[in-house]
Amino acid sequence: MVNVQTLDPTASPLNYYGWELRRQREAAGLTLQQLGAVIFCTGSLIGRIETARKVPTRDFSERVDAALGSDGLFSRLVGLVLRSQLPTWFQPYAEMESKAAYISTYQAQLVYGLLQTEEYARAVLATGSPDDLEGLVAARMERQRILERLQPPLVWIVLDEAVLHRPIGGIGVMRQQLERLLEFNRNRWVQIQVLANDAGEHTAMDGSFTSMRFDDHPDIIYTEDLISGHMTADEATVKETARRYARLQATALSVEDSAELIMRVMEERYGDRSEQGAVA
Repeated sequence: MVNVQTLDPTASPLNYYGWELRRQREAAGLTLQQLGAVIFCTGSLIGRIETARKVPTRDFSERVDAALGSDGLFSRLVGLVLRSQLPTWFQPYAEMESKAAYISTYQAQLVYGLLQTEEYARAVLATGSPDDLEGLVAARMERQRILERLQPPLVWIVLDEAVLHRPIGGIGVMRQQLERLLEFNRNRWVQIQVLANDAGEHTAMDGSFTSMRFDDHPDIIYTEDLISGHMTADEATVKETARRYARLQATALSVEDSAELIMRVMEERYGDRSEQGAVA
Protein backbone atom coordinates (compact mmCIF):
# COMPACT_ATOMS: atom_id res chain seq x y z
CA MET A 1 0.00 0.00 0.00
CA VAL A 2 1.20 3.51 -0.84
CA ASN A 3 1.88 5.66 2.20
CA VAL A 4 0.12 9.00 1.78
CA GLN A 5 2.88 10.74 3.70
CA THR A 6 5.50 9.66 1.17
CA LEU A 7 3.45 9.82 -2.03
CA ASP A 8 5.72 11.51 -4.58
CA PRO A 9 3.68 13.98 -6.69
CA THR A 10 6.40 14.03 -9.35
CA ALA A 11 6.34 10.25 -9.88
CA SER A 12 3.36 10.18 -12.27
CA PRO A 13 0.21 12.10 -13.23
CA LEU A 14 -1.78 9.69 -11.05
CA ASN A 15 0.44 10.42 -8.04
CA TYR A 16 0.18 14.16 -8.59
CA TYR A 17 -3.61 13.97 -8.86
CA GLY A 18 -3.84 12.02 -5.57
CA TRP A 19 -1.39 14.31 -3.79
CA GLU A 20 -3.22 17.45 -4.95
CA LEU A 21 -6.63 16.03 -4.07
CA ARG A 22 -5.51 15.29 -0.51
CA ARG A 23 -3.89 18.71 -0.17
CA GLN A 24 -7.01 20.58 -1.31
CA ARG A 25 -9.39 18.39 0.69
CA GLU A 26 -7.44 19.02 3.88
CA ALA A 27 -7.18 22.74 3.10
CA ALA A 28 -10.98 22.77 2.89
CA GLY A 29 -11.14 21.12 6.31
CA LEU A 30 -12.96 18.03 5.04
CA THR A 31 -12.49 14.41 6.03
CA LEU A 32 -12.68 11.68 3.43
CA GLN A 33 -16.19 10.84 4.54
CA GLN A 34 -17.33 14.48 4.48
CA LEU A 35 -16.09 15.04 0.94
CA GLY A 36 -17.61 11.73 -0.08
CA ALA A 37 -21.00 12.82 1.22
CA VAL A 38 -20.79 15.99 -0.88
CA ILE A 39 -19.82 14.27 -4.14
CA PHE A 40 -21.91 11.13 -3.58
CA CYS A 41 -19.21 8.50 -3.21
CA THR A 42 -17.52 6.67 -0.36
CA GLY A 43 -14.67 8.06 1.66
CA SER A 44 -12.73 4.88 0.96
CA LEU A 45 -12.93 5.53 -2.79
CA ILE A 46 -11.52 9.02 -2.30
CA GLY A 47 -8.79 7.56 -0.09
CA ARG A 48 -7.80 5.09 -2.79
CA ILE A 49 -7.57 7.89 -5.35
CA GLU A 50 -5.53 10.02 -2.94
CA THR A 51 -3.05 7.16 -2.52
CA ALA A 52 -2.82 6.45 -6.26
CA ARG A 53 -4.47 3.05 -5.91
CA LYS A 54 -7.51 4.01 -8.00
CA VAL A 55 -7.75 5.90 -11.28
CA PRO A 56 -10.22 8.81 -11.10
CA THR A 57 -12.92 9.25 -13.70
CA ARG A 58 -13.85 12.46 -15.47
CA ASP A 59 -17.21 12.54 -13.69
CA PHE A 60 -15.48 12.19 -10.31
CA SER A 61 -13.09 15.00 -11.22
CA GLU A 62 -15.88 17.37 -12.22
CA ARG A 63 -17.73 16.71 -8.96
CA VAL A 64 -14.55 17.31 -6.93
CA ASP A 65 -13.96 20.60 -8.76
CA ALA A 66 -17.47 21.71 -7.90
CA ALA A 67 -17.16 20.65 -4.25
CA LEU A 68 -13.72 22.14 -3.61
CA GLY A 69 -14.04 25.18 -5.86
CA SER A 70 -10.79 24.20 -7.59
CA ASP A 71 -11.51 26.09 -10.83
CA GLY A 72 -11.49 23.02 -13.07
CA LEU A 73 -8.08 21.80 -11.90
CA PHE A 74 -9.03 18.16 -11.49
CA SER A 75 -11.04 18.16 -14.72
CA ARG A 76 -7.86 19.27 -16.49
CA LEU A 77 -5.60 16.85 -14.65
CA VAL A 78 -7.76 13.81 -15.30
CA GLY A 79 -6.99 13.88 -19.00
CA LEU A 80 -3.28 13.51 -18.26
CA VAL A 81 -3.99 10.81 -15.70
CA LEU A 82 -6.12 8.76 -18.06
CA ARG A 83 -3.66 9.07 -20.94
CA SER A 84 -0.92 7.82 -18.63
CA GLN A 85 -2.94 4.63 -18.12
CA LEU A 86 -2.56 3.67 -21.76
CA PRO A 87 0.19 1.16 -22.58
CA THR A 88 3.51 2.96 -22.87
CA TRP A 89 3.94 1.91 -26.49
CA PHE A 90 0.48 3.31 -27.36
CA GLN A 91 0.85 6.72 -25.72
CA PRO A 92 2.74 8.36 -28.63
CA TYR A 93 -0.03 7.32 -31.00
CA ALA A 94 -2.73 8.69 -28.68
CA GLU A 95 -0.84 11.98 -28.50
CA MET A 96 -0.69 12.27 -32.30
CA GLU A 97 -4.30 11.12 -32.67
CA SER A 98 -5.40 13.99 -30.42
CA LYS A 99 -3.69 16.47 -32.78
CA ALA A 100 -4.79 15.02 -36.12
CA ALA A 101 -6.97 17.00 -38.51
CA TYR A 102 -7.93 13.95 -40.57
CA ILE A 103 -7.91 10.28 -39.59
CA SER A 104 -8.55 7.48 -42.05
CA THR A 105 -8.48 3.87 -40.92
CA TYR A 106 -9.19 0.36 -42.10
CA GLN A 107 -10.23 -2.04 -39.35
CA ALA A 108 -10.24 -5.75 -40.10
CA GLN A 109 -10.97 -7.17 -36.63
CA LEU A 110 -12.62 -4.61 -34.35
CA VAL A 111 -14.62 -1.41 -34.28
CA TYR A 112 -12.21 1.54 -34.29
CA GLY A 113 -11.40 2.66 -30.73
CA LEU A 114 -12.86 6.16 -31.16
CA LEU A 115 -16.25 4.63 -31.97
CA GLN A 116 -16.40 1.87 -29.37
CA THR A 117 -19.04 1.79 -26.65
CA GLU A 118 -17.78 1.39 -23.11
CA GLU A 119 -19.09 -2.17 -22.88
CA TYR A 120 -17.53 -3.19 -26.18
CA ALA A 121 -14.21 -1.62 -25.17
CA ARG A 122 -14.28 -3.44 -21.83
CA ALA A 123 -14.82 -6.80 -23.56
CA VAL A 124 -11.98 -6.13 -26.01
CA LEU A 125 -9.51 -4.91 -23.40
CA ALA A 126 -10.31 -7.76 -21.01
CA THR A 127 -8.82 -10.24 -23.49
CA GLY A 128 -5.36 -9.01 -22.53
CA SER A 129 -5.95 -9.74 -18.81
CA PRO A 130 -4.76 -6.26 -17.73
CA ASP A 131 -3.99 -5.38 -14.11
CA ASP A 132 -6.33 -2.37 -14.23
CA LEU A 133 -9.10 -3.03 -16.75
CA GLU A 134 -11.23 -0.11 -15.61
CA GLY A 135 -8.32 2.29 -15.98
CA LEU A 136 -7.79 1.15 -19.57
CA VAL A 137 -11.50 1.46 -20.34
CA ALA A 138 -11.59 4.98 -18.90
CA ALA A 139 -8.52 5.90 -20.96
CA ARG A 140 -10.15 4.63 -24.15
CA MET A 141 -13.30 6.61 -23.43
CA GLU A 142 -11.17 9.69 -22.79
CA ARG A 143 -9.63 9.36 -26.26
CA GLN A 144 -13.09 9.76 -27.75
CA ARG A 145 -13.39 13.30 -26.41
CA ILE A 146 -11.61 14.57 -29.54
CA LEU A 147 -14.86 13.87 -31.42
CA GLU A 148 -16.70 16.33 -29.14
CA ARG A 149 -14.57 19.35 -30.00
CA LEU A 150 -15.99 22.36 -31.82
CA GLN A 151 -13.59 21.45 -34.63
CA PRO A 152 -13.09 17.68 -34.37
CA PRO A 153 -10.93 15.73 -36.80
CA LEU A 154 -12.58 14.32 -39.89
CA VAL A 155 -12.63 10.57 -39.32
CA TRP A 156 -13.16 8.13 -42.18
CA ILE A 157 -13.47 4.45 -41.27
CA VAL A 158 -13.60 1.41 -43.51
CA LEU A 159 -14.80 -1.57 -41.46
CA ASP A 160 -14.49 -5.11 -42.68
CA GLU A 161 -17.93 -6.73 -42.61
CA ALA A 162 -16.47 -9.44 -40.35
CA VAL A 163 -16.32 -6.81 -37.58
CA LEU A 164 -20.11 -6.61 -37.60
CA HIS A 165 -20.55 -10.35 -37.23
CA ARG A 166 -17.98 -10.99 -34.48
CA PRO A 167 -20.04 -10.98 -31.22
CA ILE A 168 -17.64 -9.14 -28.93
CA GLY A 169 -19.12 -9.10 -25.42
CA GLY A 170 -22.26 -10.94 -26.47
CA ILE A 171 -25.48 -10.13 -28.29
CA GLY A 172 -26.57 -7.16 -26.16
CA VAL A 173 -23.17 -5.47 -26.31
CA MET A 174 -23.00 -5.91 -30.07
CA ARG A 175 -26.46 -4.50 -30.65
CA GLN A 176 -25.57 -1.41 -28.65
CA GLN A 177 -22.30 -1.12 -30.56
CA LEU A 178 -23.97 -1.28 -33.95
CA GLU A 179 -26.57 1.24 -32.78
CA ARG A 180 -23.66 3.47 -31.84
CA LEU A 181 -22.22 3.16 -35.35
CA LEU A 182 -25.57 4.15 -36.84
CA GLU A 183 -25.69 7.22 -34.61
CA PHE A 184 -22.59 8.50 -36.37
CA ASN A 185 -24.65 8.77 -39.57
CA ARG A 186 -25.82 12.09 -38.15
CA ASN A 187 -22.25 13.27 -37.51
CA ARG A 188 -20.78 15.00 -40.55
CA TRP A 189 -17.27 14.59 -39.14
CA VAL A 190 -17.45 10.78 -39.10
CA GLN A 191 -17.95 8.64 -42.20
CA ILE A 192 -18.27 4.85 -42.04
CA GLN A 193 -18.02 2.45 -44.96
CA VAL A 194 -18.26 -1.33 -44.76
CA LEU A 195 -16.07 -3.56 -46.89
CA ALA A 196 -18.52 -6.32 -47.72
CA ASN A 197 -17.52 -9.97 -47.50
CA ASP A 198 -18.25 -10.48 -51.18
CA ALA A 199 -15.61 -7.89 -52.12
CA GLY A 200 -13.11 -10.74 -52.13
CA GLU A 201 -9.42 -9.91 -52.15
CA HIS A 202 -8.52 -6.28 -51.55
CA THR A 203 -5.58 -3.93 -50.99
CA ALA A 204 -5.47 -4.32 -47.19
CA MET A 205 -5.21 -8.09 -46.88
CA ASP A 206 -2.16 -7.51 -44.65
CA GLY A 207 -4.33 -6.10 -41.88
CA SER A 208 -5.56 -2.94 -40.19
CA PHE A 209 -3.84 0.44 -40.49
CA THR A 210 -4.48 4.09 -39.72
CA SER A 211 -3.36 7.23 -41.51
CA MET A 212 -3.29 10.62 -39.80
CA ARG A 213 -2.95 14.05 -41.41
CA PHE A 214 -2.06 17.22 -39.55
CA ASP A 215 -2.14 20.95 -40.12
CA ASP A 216 1.53 21.37 -39.20
CA HIS A 217 3.13 17.90 -39.25
CA PRO A 218 3.93 15.27 -41.90
CA ASP A 219 1.38 12.51 -42.41
CA ILE A 220 1.81 9.45 -40.18
CA ILE A 221 0.94 5.82 -40.79
CA TYR A 222 0.21 3.60 -37.79
CA THR A 223 0.05 -0.19 -37.62
CA GLU A 224 0.00 -2.70 -34.76
CA ASP A 225 1.32 -6.17 -34.18
CA LEU A 226 0.43 -8.49 -31.31
CA ILE A 227 2.17 -6.50 -28.55
CA SER A 228 3.15 -3.08 -29.89
CA GLY A 229 2.40 -0.29 -32.35
CA HIS A 230 4.48 1.33 -35.06
CA MET A 231 4.33 4.84 -36.51
CA THR A 232 6.16 6.10 -39.57
CA ALA A 233 6.24 9.31 -41.61
CA ASP A 234 8.22 7.70 -44.44
CA GLU A 235 7.02 9.38 -47.65
CA ALA A 236 7.00 6.20 -49.72
CA THR A 237 4.96 4.37 -47.07
CA VAL A 238 2.52 7.27 -46.76
CA LYS A 239 2.05 7.39 -50.53
CA GLU A 240 1.53 3.63 -50.85
CA THR A 241 -0.91 3.62 -47.94
CA ALA A 242 -2.92 6.45 -49.52
CA ARG A 243 -3.12 4.47 -52.77
CA ARG A 244 -4.34 1.36 -50.99
CA TYR A 245 -6.87 3.27 -48.93
CA ALA A 246 -8.31 4.95 -51.99
CA ARG A 247 -8.84 1.52 -53.54
CA LEU A 248 -10.45 0.28 -50.31
CA GLN A 249 -12.88 3.19 -50.30
CA ALA A 250 -13.77 2.52 -53.92
CA THR A 251 -14.34 -1.17 -53.21
CA ALA A 252 -16.36 -0.68 -50.01
CA LEU A 253 -20.07 0.00 -49.89
CA SER A 254 -21.19 3.62 -49.95
CA VAL A 255 -21.82 5.33 -46.63
CA GLU A 256 -25.58 4.97 -47.17
CA ASP A 257 -25.42 1.31 -48.20
CA SER A 258 -23.06 0.62 -45.30
CA ALA A 259 -25.61 2.00 -42.84
CA GLU A 260 -28.26 -0.27 -44.35
CA LEU A 261 -25.99 -3.29 -43.94
CA ILE A 262 -25.17 -2.39 -40.34
CA MET A 263 -28.89 -2.06 -39.62
CA ARG A 264 -29.65 -5.39 -41.27
CA VAL A 265 -26.92 -7.24 -39.35
CA MET A 266 -28.04 -5.61 -36.11
CA GLU A 267 -31.63 -6.76 -36.56
CA GLU A 268 -30.97 -10.20 -38.03
CA ARG A 269 -27.96 -11.26 -35.95
CA TYR A 270 -28.43 -9.45 -32.65
CA GLY A 271 -32.19 -9.52 -32.20
CA ASP A 272 -34.45 -6.90 -30.67
CA ARG A 273 -33.94 -4.66 -27.67
CA SER A 274 -35.49 -7.16 -25.27
CA GLU A 275 -32.52 -9.46 -25.93
CA GLN A 276 -29.81 -6.92 -25.09
CA GLY A 277 -28.97 -8.64 -21.84
CA ALA A 278 -28.38 -11.98 -23.58
CA VAL A 279 -24.99 -13.38 -24.42
CA ALA A 280 -23.89 -15.20 -27.53
